[in-house]
This record gives sequence, structure tokens and C-alpha cells, in this order.
Amino acid sequence: MGLAQLHQIRGRVGRSSRRAYAYLTYRHGKILSDVAAKRLAAVREFAEFGAGYKIAMRDLEIRGAGNLLGAQQSGNLMSVGYDLYLKLLEEAVLEERGEKPVRTEEVTADLSLSANIPDWYVPAAEQRMDLYRRIARIREDREATDMIDELVDRYGDVPEPVENLVNVALLRSAAANCGVTDIAQKGNNINFGLREFDLKRVSRLCTVPELKGRVLVSPGDRPNVALRLKPGEKPLKWARRLVEIYTEC
Repeated sequence: MGLAQLHQIRGRVGRSSRRAYAYLTYRHGKILSDVAAKRLAAVREFAEFGAGYKIAMRDLEIRGAGNLLGAQQSGNLMSVGYDLYLKLLEEAVLEERGEKPVRTEEVTADLSLSANIPDWYVPAAEQRMDLYRRIARIREDREATDMIDELVDRYGDVPEPVENLVNVALLRSAAANCGVTDIAQKGNNINFGLREFDLKRVSRLCTVPELKGRVLVSPGDRPNVALRLKPGEKPLKWARRLVEIYTEC
């Protein structure tokens, strides 16, 4: 059954003040296809009242958007990616209107750690690419938790490189929100590029007890703050910690 059918069947139980539950089951030992697993994951994820629109968008993402100017109703967008497809479409529409597209800030994070999806964990290359794309879109802790739960359900316990990948996505999102443009580790130092140099904010950062004597500030043409790591400290943990503190300053 399609995703819309599953959503419709679920909607047939429970009416008025009666609370009901819909159980979607499949045969024991059956190996689900990637599309079927995505459909079940979507039904589980979008269970709140009024989730029909989100269900429809996820169904569009799974099946492909097809040909906007022709008769084809489904298509393979994995070659360019669903997000890129929508981005290109939005830019084309804005261009026709004579408007400039809004450019979102993207923060790069280059840390000395393993952050990837191993082949042995997700064997299918297409599934790995889809997961990389979805993890890159993570912006909040709730989204990260939902992703980890889905990975555990589909592939088993999440290995450390995949956890790192999710946490790097959260780090990049938090960094973009507080004015950090890029994060790069060089040896025992982690450099944080700043969009603009705020003397008061940086001064408060340097007075935080856990960072005292460990922060080097370079105001220059390309302002940045460098954090010196102590032996054994994990770069990802301290990168997130500095971004959290800088956000509060």
C-alpha cells in the first residue's frame, strides 16, 4: 500500500471522544524494501492531528516529484536530491518574479573525528545518500533524537561515526545561529571564524572560568576565536560547548 493509503486507514479508527490505536504489521522475518521502511517511518513520525500535509510532502519526497510540465506523475530525483530540486525550483520562480533568492548561511565543520555512515551499517549506497541528506537537514535536538530512533529501528545500534555525524549537524546549525561562519581543527586548536567581531561578546567569552587561558582572539580582517584543547579532550564536545557559551554571551 502507498503512504496515503496507510494514512487513510489509520484515520478510520477513533472518532469523537473515543481514543483508538492503529497497528500496522507485516509478516515476521519479512525484509522490507527501502521504500516500505520509509513509508512506515513516515506514518510513525507524523502521528499528530493535522499531519496530512507533512505525510503528503514525505510521500512526494519518496516517490519523486515527476515532471512539472508533463504527464509523468513520479520521478527519480535522487540524482540531484530532493532538497536541491526544491531549491532550484524556488530560485527559478523568484528569478521569474524579478526577486533575489535568499541565501542561507552554511557553516563548515572540519574536526579530527570519524563522522560518516559505514558501508557495513547501511549497505545500500542509495540509502546512505538519502540518510546523509536527511542528517544534514537536522537543526534541533528533537530532530536528532527522531533520526537516531529511526536508525536503531531500521539498522540496529548506531555506531559512533554516525552519532558524530548527527552531532556535527547540530553543531553547524547552532554555530550558524550565533554568527560563526566556519569551524576547523588544527592540531590541538579549534578555530571558529566569526561573521563579525563583537568586542563585548568576545570579552565575556574569555572570562568564562572553564575557558580561561584557553581562548585566543584574532580580530583582523577575518576575525576568529581559537580554543586550545587539553590532552584527551574530545573536539566535538568542546566545539559544541564553546558555541553554546558564545550564544549565551
